[in-house]
Amino acid sequence: MPTLKPLSDYVVATVEAAQSKTASGFYLPDSAQEKPKTAIVSAVGPDVKQLKVKDQIVYKSYSPTELKIGNVEYILVKEEDVLATVEGK
Repeated sequence: MPTLKPLSDYVVATVEAAQSKTASGFYLPDSAQEKPKTAIVSAVGPDVKQLKVKDQIVYKSYSPTELKIGNVEYILVKEEDVLATVEGK
């Protein structure tokens, strides 16, 4: 399986699946689900300063480059387009 090695200030992250069920137990059709805006960092470029592998990130939904290798969906996003990290989950 190929390995993605980001350049410069880019981050490679694995997209998390969208929730298909609401908190009250209702199942949502694909068309009603929000696209996931969180991902788990799997690699960082040499110029990335604040993120590390395994961080859970929230990113701008319009900014990443999306690609699929095998059954895994990845995003490539610049560090400046990462809005936050999720802690204590």
